Amino acid sequence: HRTPRDRTALRKDCWKVRRRIIREKVVQALYAHEITGDPLEHVFACVLTGLEDNKAAHEFAKNLVTQTVKHSADIDTIIKARVANWDFKRIAILDRLILRMGICELLYFREIPPKVTMNEAIELAKLFSTERSGQFVNGVLDAVLNDIKNVGPEVLGDGAVTKAGRGLYEGDTAERPSKTRKSAP
Repeated sequence: HRTPRDRTALRKDCWKVRRRIIREKVVQALYAHEITGDPLEHVFACVLTGLEDNKAAHEFAKNLVTQTVKHSADIDTIIKARVANWDFKRIAILDRLILRMGICELLYFREIPPKVTMNEAIELAKLFSTERSGQFVNGVLDAVLNDIKNVGPEVLGDGAVTKAGRGLYEGDTAERPSKTRKSAP
């Protein structure tokens, strides 16, 4: 017999698993598009199979792929600025695609907390690339997140959104939005 708390935790775990699977499909779609140059609609039809049953999951995946591809030139500029000592073309293709996806989430998906984006990208890099890729992706995304905190997303990308919520405000409490408390009667 499960308590309401157990059921809530189970739903949250299921959503995490689904989001991870969705992001795995997104990486596969980005890879297919990058390698073949096929139109996105064709890539969606071939790669996002299995997500059609969950409309929200399918729409999220399509939107994330579309936005990542749409903003890839701007995102690549951001990546190049963070890896000045690396030849951009020599970065493993899957690492580049995961970085593009992660930066796209940081800049254009307000509803996704930054820590979730970073953790998911790190795990995907470990899954699809190497253990060291996780560290590399973490370093680049952390630098981009710090730029978002310090200079704002509008400096980094056209149409980027202001992030809010858990995982964005850390460190100095003076930087956090103030919370008003009701005084006790």
